[in-house]
Amino acid sequence: MFTHKGPQMALDLAKTALVLTDMHNDFLSPDGKAYPLIEPRLKANDTANNLERLLAKAKAVDMPVFISPHYYYPHDHEWVAPLTPIEDFAHHLLLLGRQDTLSVAGFEGSGADFPSRYKPYIYDGKTIVTSPHKAYGTSTNDMILQLRRRRIEQIILAGPIGNLCVEAHMRDFIEHGFEVAMVRDATAATVNEEGDGYTAALVNWRFMAHALWATKQTLAEIDKVWKPAQAGDRVPFA
Repeated sequence: MFTHKGPQMALDLAKTALVLTDMHNDFLSPDGKAYPLIEPRLKANDTANNLERLLAKAKAVDMPVFISPHYYYPHDHEWVAPLTPIEDFAHHLLLLGRQDTLSVAGFEGSGADFPSRYKPYIYDGKTIVTSPHKAYGTSTNDMILQLRRRRIEQIILAGPIGNLCVEAHMRDFIEHGFEVAMVRDATAATVNEEGDGYTAALVNWRFMAHALWATKQTLAEIDKVWKPAQAGDRVPFA
């Protein structure tokens, strides 16, 4: 059995960001198209509340917040290359649909929109919403560039689809040299005939992430190193 643990991850808030993936109604709102698939784990983990706790803490300590959205536009439904099973399922459901890349017509309240409870944090004029990822990880959006331009080196990572988009982002971040803390109860997953996607995610995160924390511990780790003066120490990005 693998029992080894690496050095304890210690946050440096001047270089740390909160990154959240897939913060959409289709995953996090009861009427969302994919919500029924992950509902049991969302409820068991108190995921929606934990995501808000992370957002509230990040804003309170002036930690940069990055959102990696997942949108499908009409031209995405004209792909001819074979899709992976979950992508094909998403296309059949018209999951995360946007009408146009240059317009927000029909966006408000749609499955692709953010749940209302998170909008005060996301629409505060400071949160960075990257271009959308199209499959699972960061290779199809500008997340890595945005983090590098902000001199971010440590990432606190969470989001509703733990074994897919969250894990794909984690793998990309680690491959690019970031230090990553995963929040085990600010995520969820569904099951298939092979097993539980949430358990699969935790198994992999335990092997690969620099830290695997619950939300309560994550908030405590932030409080441990935060000093009010630090908010003014961060170099503004102009």
